[in-house]
Formats: sequence, C-alpha cells, structure tokens
Amino acid sequence: MTIRVLVVDDSGFFRRRVSEIINSDPRMEVIGLADNGRQAMEQNEKLKPDVITMDYEMPVMDGITAVRNIMQSRPVPVLMFSSLTFEGARVTLDALEAGALDFLPKNFDAIAKNSAQIRQTLTDKIAAVANSRRRALTESTPPPRPAVVKRGSLSGQVDLVVIGTSTGGPAALQSLFKTIPAGFRTPIIIIQHMPGSFTKAFAERLNRMSPLSVKEAEDGERIEAGHVYVAPGGMQLMVDKRNGGSIHIRESDERVNYRPSVDIAFASAAKHYGRRTLALILTGMGADGREGARLLKQQGATVWAQNEETCVIFGMPMAVIKEGLSDEILALPDIGPKLSAEIG
Repeated sequence: MTIRVLVVDDSGFFRRRVSEIINSDPRMEVIGLADNGRQAMEQNEKLKPDVITMDYEMPVMDGITAVRNIMQSRPVPVLMFSSLTFEGARVTLDALEAGALDFLPKNFDAIAKNSAQIRQTLTDKIAAVANSRRRALTESTPPPRPAVVKRGSLSGQVDLVVIGTSTGGPAALQSLFKTIPAGFRTPIIIIQHMPGSFTKAFAERLNRMSPLSVKEAEDGERIEAGHVYVAPGGMQLMVDKRNGGSIHIRESDERVNYRPSVDIAFASAAKHYGRRTLALILTGMGADGREGARLLKQQGATVWAQNEETCVIFGMPMAVIKEGLSDEILALPDIGPKLSAEIG
C-alpha cells in the first residue's frame, strides 16, 4: 500500500525538493502541500495522509502548535525537520513531546544536492513512522500486555544500567525517568541516537523532570551512584570499571553507522562490568545493540527489551528478542517500577 504524505514547510524550495525525493520512492507519494501549521491541520482532515513532514518555524501557526492540534483532532505520524542548533534541539524535543514520532536535521545544502544518502534517509524515516505502532496515534488500540517474563529475574547485584534506544527514545526515556524514584542509586548510561547538538539539551530536559541527576557525559568523569549520563551525539561512549568506574568519550570511526553506538557501549560494559550489568533495549529502528547484547549475555549480564505494543519502532528490541538475548520483555510503563523493585 502506498504511503500518502503531506509536506508542510513555509519554504517553497524545500517543499519542492522534499516532494521530489518522496515521489521518487515507489513506496510513497506526496498528496498535498501546506506552508503553515493551520493549513497542515486543514489538509490533514481533508486529505487524510498517512504521514506528515513538518517544519517548525512557519507563519500563522508554528509546527509544535500544529502537532499538538493534529494529535487531538486526527492523530497521524509526524516527522519533524529541525535545525542542528541548541535551540533547534529544544524545539525538536518539544515537538516530540507534543506527539511527533521522529525528526531529521533540516539541511538546505544537502537537500539541494539531492544526494542518494539524503533520499534514502528521508524515505526510510517516512516508511518507519508510517509503519509505527505507537499507541497514542489510535485511541482504539488496546492497552499494552503486562510484562512477559522469559528467563527469570536478575541473578545478582547490578552495578551499572545501560539503556540503548533510537526512534521514539526521547519520549520513552522521559516517560521512564518520571517513574524512577530519587532513592535509585545504581548509575545509568543512556545511548540515544541523536545529533551532537541535541544531547546536551536532551540531558537537561531529563534532569528537570527526573529526581535523579542527569547530564551529558564527559570524557574521564567518574561514574557516581544516583547519576545518569547521556552519551554525546556524534561520539562514542565507553565505560571502565577500574578506579571506581569512569566514562571515556572518543571520536567515532567513520565506518560505524551510529554515533553514539549502543553496540560499542554495551561491549565496553560487557568487558568491564560483565554480569553486574543490566542492559535495556528500547524503541528504535535497526539492530544497534544486538551484538553488544550478545557480548553481555556471554558474560552473564541481564538484558531487558521493550515490548512491541509500547514501541514506536520495534526494530531494536525485536533484533535482540529474535536472537534469544532478552531475559524479559516489558511494557514501557512496567520498566521503571521493576527497576526500582529489583535493584533500586
């Protein structure tokens, strides 16, 4: 079935280029255009698209307001375009909180060149959000199933929790950290696929809503109890348990697709923390984290995966589950309480 897309942007050039890219993919077609948020709302009701691509800065009504209204009137997956600045990060996170499913950096130069990589990234993102099963988009979806236990509870003490996630991760993490109490002492590392200019703003947002201390990770800093560290975008994070535990941030090898990579962080946790690691795989596209989870399991660590019903994109958890690497499959609302009950 063809994916029907509504393109919303106040730039005629950007609307035209994005439309050309979308229409070049046989999986999808542009069925309408809008140059402000109010038009987007009207076209959403009239044309009933499967996906909306949305700019933020527009006349009459901005993108975030439009997303909020769309989620109240006729919910549909929204892919935001955002600038690669700190302010752009804040705005994008607001949009994700309002109901947008994912985002792409708004790069006029790259769009103008219409490169194969840009085409592939945009169309794959549209296909992914179109096929998402986010419960918030359909009121008729039944509530998530309770946690599914595969191989029992934690086998021993946990010294480090490492969380890997991608598409849908910002909203999932915000929901999760609202349920983890101030008394939770085990340090947490977050690997969220995100541009370098976004992770500091995201860490600050999590810090405001969580009783725990959340910050963007820095090279060489000690891992402290009750603290949460967000891996910097564009870099690779590794952990070392020697001398009380520390974080190491390194430039990424060009051959590594994800920066930060869940696999790399998991591999370092497997080496230094071994069976005393609890790894969580949350919503995300692709399979980053699968090989790292394999290394963790070889060391006797515990792996939990988010269930399909509460994922925006089930790709990353599914990759781990299909390989038999998950000890438990949990609905997102169950993860925080279970963390507190078992290791808090």
